[in-house]
Amino acid sequence: MINIPKGTKDVLPADSYKWQYVEGVARETAKLFNLKEIRTPVFEHTELFQRGVGDTSDIVTKEMYTFKDKGDRSITLKPEGTAGAVRSFIENGLANGVLPAKMYYITPAFRYERPQAGRLREFHQFGVEIFGAKGAQTDAEAILMADSLLKKLGLNVKLYINSIGCKECRAKYNAALKAFFEPNLDKLCYDCKARYEKNPLRLLDCKEEECKKINASAPKMLDYLCEECNIHFGQLKLALGVAGVDYEIDPRIVRGLDYYTRTVFEFVSTSIGAQGTVCAGGRYDGLIEELGGNPMPAVGFAAGIERLLIVMEQTGVEIPAPATPTVYLAGMDEKCREKAFGLACKLRAKGVIAEIDHMERSVKAQFKYADKIGAKYVAVIGGNELAEGKANVKNMSDGTSESVEFEKMTEYFCGK
Repeated sequence: MINIPKGTKDVLPADSYKWQYVEGVARETAKLFNLKEIRTPVFEHTELFQRGVGDTSDIVTKEMYTFKDKGDRSITLKPEGTAGAVRSFIENGLANGVLPAKMYYITPAFRYERPQAGRLREFHQFGVEIFGAKGAQTDAEAILMADSLLKKLGLNVKLYINSIGCKECRAKYNAALKAFFEPNLDKLCYDCKARYEKNPLRLLDCKEEECKKINASAPKMLDYLCEECNIHFGQLKLALGVAGVDYEIDPRIVRGLDYYTRTVFEFVSTSIGAQGTVCAGGRYDGLIEELGGNPMPAVGFAAGIERLLIVMEQTGVEIPAPATPTVYLAGMDEKCREKAFGLACKLRAKGVIAEIDHMERSVKAQFKYADKIGAKYVAVIGGNELAEGKANVKNMSDGTSESVEFEKMTEYFCGK
């Protein structure tokens, strides 16, 4: 027996309709905001994530699935969707097309983490990227899109926003952070001691309890914003007010990826404990240039589909049940099953969900099976029915029956 790898999960046929529902709502939401789908490879050159995600992030330093291919090239399974989308945007010359370029993706991603509720080593993201627009209203539209998706899924979540400034004002903030943390260096965890030198902003994102206690009184980025970043944050708050989206400012949000600038945000649910963030994102104006393109602003977000499903289940959101067969065609013997097969072909060609016997069951057993799969009708074809050119159709909800000519079966079942 070969078991599934740790940190992965099968989506069984009995549950796949839930995934299809969430993905369908995500696609509908993207359509309303005029986004087009992009599909990028599951693996990329490792350098893409080292440069794009940031070599001080936990993702790059601890969590990536990296290996050498047969050409001795370093390859990494994508740990998130943005870097690949940006690489594709640059490589395919989309900057020369219509801007803003608005796109979305539904993709698997991979991180070597300790598996827990809503966090697997293979997980799936719905992500949105908007390239080319620098205004705070675009940030608000990305947030509004995420808010719209979550509301359509029936979730009650809280929006937290922050600004982490630009390179100029962040340099002053990093200096202030280093001055604050220096007396506490010996109390910081091993990772934070490395972050102190490389990227002090990342100290605020540490999950270790001792570090979190120290972080509580650290300087706030909002107090160090330059005039331009401060204006941008004010415009964001104004736009969210116009859109009617409630929010709370959380100066501790920095996000776990190094490419963010200015706006960062998180939608949080308390129903899955400490790992309550179900959707998050922000602005990343320097990433396209960092990966070899011309300077261009961008903003986006991603939502974990596994987490969305967990929150929906725990909060009692009802997902519409999948479609069941309109009719089950029960044949009594080989000749009757052959006729049932032919009728099923015609019904399916007209868009009717039809099922037949593949196990050579008795008619009684076929009725039991039809009931289990939720068939609305059972059309019985025996020797007499075959001779008369009619099927005996039973309505499974009220038990009534009537004869329906074979030639009129498609007409009878279409629309039922």
